[in-house]
Amino acid sequence: MTDRGQRGRTASPNGGRMLRPRDWAAPVRAMTRRLNPDGLQGPPTPAGPQRSAVVDCALYVDGRRQPGDWRYADALAAARREENGFVWLGLHEPELAEMTAIAATYGLHELAVEDAVKAQQRPKLEQFGEVSFLVLRTARYCEHAELTENSEVVETGQVMLFIGPNFLISVRHGDACRLAPVRADLETKQDLLLHGPWSVAYAVTDRVVDIYLEVADRLEDDLDTLEVEVFDRQSSGRIQRIYQMKRELVEFKRAVTPLQRPLMTLTAQLNRDVPDEIRRYFRDVQDHLSRTVEQVNSYDDLLNSILQARLAQVTVDQNNDMRKIAAWAAIAAVWTAIAGIYGMNFDVMPELRMTYGYPVVLALMLAISLALYRWFRRNGWL
Repeated sequence: MTDRGQRGRTASPNGGRMLRPRDWAAPVRAMTRRLNPDGLQGPPTPAGPQRSAVVDCALYVDGRRQPGDWRYADALAAARREENGFVWLGLHEPELAEMTAIAATYGLHELAVEDAVKAQQRPKLEQFGEVSFLVLRTARYCEHAELTENSEVVETGQVMLFIGPNFLISVRHGDACRLAPVRADLETKQDLLLHGPWSVAYAVTDRVVDIYLEVADRLEDDLDTLEVEVFDRQSSGRIQRIYQMKRELVEFKRAVTPLQRPLMTLTAQLNRDVPDEIRRYFRDVQDHLSRTVEQVNSYDDLLNSILQARLAQVTVDQNNDMRKIAAWAAIAAVWTAIAGIYGMNFDVMPELRMTYGYPVVLALMLAISLALYRWFRRNGWL
C-alpha cells in the first residue's frame, strides 16, 4: 500500500484490517526488498482474484479437529485460547504477498520466510525464538518403461515446516510428497495429536522418509537391470544410461543424506522443544533414514562398479578390434611385400623368366596367408 496512514496495516483473512505487530514491520519490509530488488514496492496487484496457497487450515483441540472452515488468523486466536489447541496451516507454493501476511500473523522470521518462498534449501533445522524451522527434501520415483539416457528416475521437491507453540505451518513445493494423506491418517490418531504441533512434524517427516524407502527399493530394480545388460554380451549396454542413472542417484542422495543431522538434533536429549514421547517416534524415523542412507551408499558403490566394468569391457573390445586389424594387416603385408619385390625394374631377378613363375608366386602368397590366418585364429586374434 502507498498510503502512509495505512503503511503499518495488512489485510486480515476475513477481509478487514488489523494492525501489524510493530516488531515485525521492518523485517517483513526488508524481506520484501530482498525478494524484489528492483524497487521498494512489489508488483501491482492484478484486478482479478488471486490464487490462494492455503490448501487446508484446521484447528485441533485435545487431539480432535474442530468443525468449520477456519481462516488462519482466527484459527490461531482460537488455538491460543485453548490449553491443548494448535493450528495446522497447509500451504502449496505460496507467493510472496500471501506468505508475508502469514508471517506477520504468526510471527515468522524473515529469513525463514525467504527460504520458504524460494524453496532452494538443503535439509536443515533452525531455531528462530520459539519457532523451529525444519526443511525436508521430498522424492518420488518416476515410472518409466525403459531406462534411457534421458529418463527421469527420481523427482524431488521440498516440504518446509514452521513449528511454533500453538501452530504448525507446512509449505510444500512440488508434488513429490502430498500431505493430504498424512493429515487424514493423523486425524485418526487422537493420542498422537495430543502432543501438539510436533506430532504433525513427526508424521510429515515419517511420510517423507517412508517414500525414501520406496524409491530406494525401486532404484534397486533399475540397478539390477543395468547390471544384467552390462554383462550380457548380446546387449549393447550403452554407457550413457549408466551416467543417467548416476545423475538420478546423486539427486536422490542430495535429498536423503543431509537429513541425518536435523534428525539427530531432534532426537537429542538436549532438545527440550520436542516432547519426550515424540522424540521416541523421531528415533524410529531416524532408523529408517539410516537404512535408506546405507542403501543409497551401496547403490552408489554398485553403480561405480558397473560403470568401471562397462569401461573395462569397452577397453577389451577395443583391444580385440585392434588385434583383428593387426592380424589382417599382417596377412595383407605378405601380398604387398612379394608384389613389391617383383614390381622392381631389374632384369636379373630369381624366377623372372620362369614359365610358371606367376602362378607359383600367387600360390606362395596364398599359402602364407592361409598359414597366418590359421595361426591367428588359434591364438584368438581372429
